[in-house]
Amino acid sequence: MPLDRPLALTQGDPAGIGPDITLAAWLNRNEHQIAPFLFVGDPEVLAARARLLGLDIPIEETDAAGAMAAFSHSLPVHPITAGAVVAPGEPHVATARGTIAAIETATSFALDRSAAAVVTNPIAKSILYASGFRFPGHTEFLADLATRATGEKVKPVMMLAGPKLRAVPVTIHIPLREVPAALTEDLIIETCRIAHGDLKQRFGIAQPRLAVAGLNPHAGEDRTIGEEDRDIIHPAVTRLRRDGINAFGPLPADTMFHDEARGRYDVAICMYHDQALIPAKALGFDTSVNVTLGLPFIRTSPDHGTAFGIAGQGVARETSLVEALKLAADLAEKSMKAIA
Repeated sequence: MPLDRPLALTQGDPAGIGPDITLAAWLNRNEHQIAPFLFVGDPEVLAARARLLGLDIPIEETDAAGAMAAFSHSLPVHPITAGAVVAPGEPHVATARGTIAAIETATSFALDRSAAAVVTNPIAKSILYASGFRFPGHTEFLADLATRATGEKVKPVMMLAGPKLRAVPVTIHIPLREVPAALTEDLIIETCRIAHGDLKQRFGIAQPRLAVAGLNPHAGEDRTIGEEDRDIIHPAVTRLRRDGINAFGPLPADTMFHDEARGRYDVAICMYHDQALIPAKALGFDTSVNVTLGLPFIRTSPDHGTAFGIAGQGVARETSLVEALKLAADLAEKSMKAIA
């Protein structure tokens, strides 16, 4: 079932490679076979970046409805001013408001169903923090926007999804020394339930298999290398299985990610950020996609950063953005079929 609405693609930090890879994705849209998207950001930034890269790309300012017709011949843009003159590779705090507004606007399009999903280009958190942004990152901000719009508390869950691995970190952007204290049975169970639900409803996996990693080396080795695996993770897995969720563990993380092991599960539930993201990126740096589970709309993102050092140089690859656009469209199409 083809999409009847565009994907809403945010500009990310305008000084990063977001404009570069957006232009490349549209220019190669037929080769990549991507669904129509509406760029939410500054058309002047896109036009200037296209000139710098020597690209002849027509840009058309339009709304979500107009994007579907425009996409075949022009890059459709919902205009939001960047807030300052943008130089590639030179981020500036004056652009933070425009970056935030692009995320808010794309989210509103998804919530009012004028867009099929949100795809976010990379942001620079330090720039947003300097402007007073109070969220750890994209994931938490999107959850807050959804909560305010719907009136229902939203628990966001990050997942890196690639052709070889799906991985979910239970704790995300906190210092490693704080992870043991942050882990609780309830947090692990809530994360697993959200992952299980989204894998069924949006990914179309009838009986998801959840491999739950241990926290400590050798999954604690029966409490000889830490107590969290036996005292927190194991009871959480027991409760999940009692509720009919096919979760198993805790498993030693150092044996979870080889080829044979990955064939035994649909998602790896990891205890902290790098335990999930290192194998995910090692197995598919250009093809893995950041997906936010637990939201009332679909959100994906490339799994790389702003790459200020190469912005505007014509060397940024659009591969991860293309994969994010494709996955967003695929999930939206599956959701449409489920509703129908």
